Amino acid sequence: MSLILDRSHVLEIYSEARERRWVLPSFNAENLNTLEAILEAVYKHGQTIGINNLPIIIGITNNYASRPQSVFYTNTKKWNIGLMLFLKNLEVLASQDSLYRNLRLMIHLDHIQWDSDDELLKWNMGQFSSIMYDASTLPFEKNIESTAAFVENNKNKILIEGACDEIIKVSNDSIGHLTTSDQAEKYYIETGVDIIVANLGTEHRASASSLKYEGKLTREISKRIGPHICLHGASSVAEEQISHFFEDGICKVNIWTALERDSSPVLFQKMIENAAKIIKPEKAKEMQESGLLGKNADVKSEHSIKFYTSKYRSEIIYLQMQKIVKNYLNLLYV
Repeated sequence: MSLILDRSHVLEIYSEARERRWVLPSFNAENLNTLEAILEAVYKHGQTIGINNLPIIIGITNNYASRPQSVFYTNTKKWNIGLMLFLKNLEVLASQDSLYRNLRLMIHLDHIQWDSDDELLKWNMGQFSSIMYDASTLPFEKNIESTAAFVENNKNKILIEGACDEIIKVSNDSIGHLTTSDQAEKYYIETGVDIIVANLGTEHRASASSLKYEGKLTREISKRIGPHICLHGASSVAEEQISHFFEDGICKVNIWTALERDSSPVLFQKMIENAAKIIKPEKAKEMQESGLLGKNADVKSEHSIKFYTSKYRSEIIYLQMQKIVKNYLNLLYV
């Protein structure tokens, strides 16, 4: 069905998701390998459950200080080049020649900053399905004012998320400032956004799934504003909590960290297991003698192009990311 960019069509998908009791996942990608792994997993999941046109949201950040993903999309380190290539990749992958042509693919601009992304905010928003307009670094009243102005200028063009509070990487003994139900209601009403992003106890760049997601607070907010909540920092939430998201009033979740965090150890282990094939036996033996490789590491096999190419490394990540995405789909598309 190609790309879903029209605001009314996007809203129809959110309405369908509510009827089906789905929480729509938005997976961020900062390279083509991740992008394809997500689409492949969604395509296979749709085949498994008998829904060939599953909706899926692919997101990317721009000049977001915590992770400027469009900057990393190419080695030019130019956000505009990276973002244009990201859009072109999606256009091709959604085309009639693609395996993924039946997926309902939506493009999300994530954490678009009110200040550092000023140039991007002047682009045609019709190229995207939704945007998270992020003015959360401003004082609360200024945040509302800035977000409301953006909504007024773009409310008929694109689905708009607004950041009620800043979601940051936090320390082990702090979960930062949680959004109150009063704040959430005030922000939602006065800005006019379609969806709010609140601080619900999660964090970005989580090193493990260990934080306490505040489900009770989420339900309190949902009672005030309805099921118009997007959860950021889903990679920090345990599976048993994710299964309650729909009942809590969450309509969308953003996921990225888990894709990279939980695939890297698999690559690391595979490369150690095939050390000699990757770096040659003599170098593997040298590393073993220096203590960098254990006694069970492969230090004898012949050097092989199959194991030291970027193709070898990217395929390990590709397959593992598919498993990670599938696990989330099993939880969110119930």
